[in-house]
Amino acid sequence: MQFIDLDTELDRLEADRDFSGSVLITQAGRTVYEAHRGLADRAWGAPIGPGTRFALGSVTKIFTAAVILDLVDEGRLGLDTAVASVLPPERRPSTLRDDVTVRHLLTHTSGIADYFEEETATDDWAEEFAALWRDRPVYRVLTPADYLPLFADLPPYRAPGGRFQYSNAGFILLGLVIEDVAGTDYFTAVDERVFSRAGMDESGFFRTDEVRPDVAAGYLRPTAPGLPWRTNVFSTPAIGAPDGGAFSSAPDLDRFLTAYAAGELVKPDLLEQALSPHIHIGKITSMGLGVYLFGDDDKRAFGADGGDPGAEALIRRYPVLDVNTVVLSNVNDSAWTVDEAVRKAVKR
Repeated sequence: MQFIDLDTELDRLEADRDFSGSVLITQAGRTVYEAHRGLADRAWGAPIGPGTRFALGSVTKIFTAAVILDLVDEGRLGLDTAVASVLPPERRPSTLRDDVTVRHLLTHTSGIADYFEEETATDDWAEEFAALWRDRPVYRVLTPADYLPLFADLPPYRAPGGRFQYSNAGFILLGLVIEDVAGTDYFTAVDERVFSRAGMDESGFFRTDEVRPDVAAGYLRPTAPGLPWRTNVFSTPAIGAPDGGAFSSAPDLDRFLTAYAAGELVKPDLLEQALSPHIHIGKITSMGLGVYLFGDDDKRAFGADGGDPGAEALIRRYPVLDVNTVVLSNVNDSAWTVDEAVRKAVKR
């Protein structure tokens, strides 16, 4: 692997797009590339470093999926269990079909209506997502159940088992399933069954009003030249949820990928199912059980992507190469470009 071009691309993105974030590449447990650019706190000029913790957006979904699969392994849930048979009426959409299963939610094939439809979002998706909270105080959205009013009465798009359609609401329901089956709140379940087991000591679900060390603020670009940058404090809920919003550092996410691949979070028989294509999304991308599958042959990878206003994150594990890659950012519009450069470096 060669990283000269990756350094050049990070320099360009920092200069042209104000890229701010961390990149980590490891092979066989050894760091082969690490870079940190920009500021964790623009007001005080605090730089991003190796221990900086970032909001992960929808990368959180792979943690939710891992907990679900752990409960399946314990025999407390089945992949083909009907969601309506687990959740009481007051904790599920009134429009939820009886034939929607846990597997459908994991693979984004449930057909239920979403509270933020990403397929129709525009290039201003960050502002559109932020608009959800203009008339709905973010400090009141604290538990998975608090999201139900956003989609509980919407009619389903279609019957389950059809095409892939990305669903945040589906993972909110999985979080509710976790709470009802595990008997704990969602955050405790993830901490006990994912973060603790993987050695992710710096990871968690942090409220936006909590003062914690080494946490990067999420930033939105100025709305006009000469105006200040804004934090994302009014653009996302006050705490994360089963569909997004956990915080982690690059080293912790590297540990997660390694532990996941080793069967320490999802047992081997279920891991094989999780990493098998259940539905194709594009020419070289498929969906496993709550995890994206990319490429083929020795360049195949699995992982997760995430984006919220002021947060972007991408994690990848290349099993044949024994390589993990992590890209984190506290601004929008750069992380996927960085990931393209990372993939080019890994494939050399």
